[in-house]
Amino acid sequence: MDIDVKSQAEAVFNEVVEKARLKKGDILVIGCSTSEIAGSHMGTNSNLDLAKQVYSAFYPRLKSCGIYMAVQCCEHLNRALVVEKELADRLMLDRVNVVPQPKAGGSSATTAYSLFDNPVMVEHIKADAGIDIGGVLIGMHLKETAVPLKMDNNVIGKARVIAARTRPRFIGGTRAVYDENLL
Repeated sequence: MDIDVKSQAEAVFNEVVEKARLKKGDILVIGCSTSEIAGSHMGTNSNLDLAKQVYSAFYPRLKSCGIYMAVQCCEHLNRALVVEKELADRLMLDRVNVVPQPKAGGSSATTAYSLFDNPVMVEHIKADAGIDIGGVLIGMHLKETAVPLKMDNNVIGKARVIAARTRPRFIGGTRAVYDENLL
């Protein structure tokens, strides 16, 4: 594949961090089909090299910003997530016992598991923002009020990229006054 996946992933990451206004301590959930990046149907062409290109663009920068990454596995592992143990402990998340593999969890989760300092697996999280690379459906791992991000960089390889941020719910009806900083 002659497409510069790493550069595309860097552009997507930079745009999401800016548009979602991510800050230290926030959680970014990532779902990624390397099959879709390669132009194949999801689940048919798992590719560790493509996953490494994507995560070499995301992971070092996220760490330096203090933003946590949660990486979603494929449906074969019920869309469990790879997270750092520090985050799982901080949020008191229930751990599950599985180690992702390219054909059971996907190349994306397998790569994240190998990159993280102290990876653990959990079933659920409520992230502040998310990146869906290739239509893997990350919505179940976002906080309740997700707001789609209008992305200028919306492809990695041949996969469509959709991203979202979250915000607090509006309550109180027509007489309520809202904090503009939380919109």
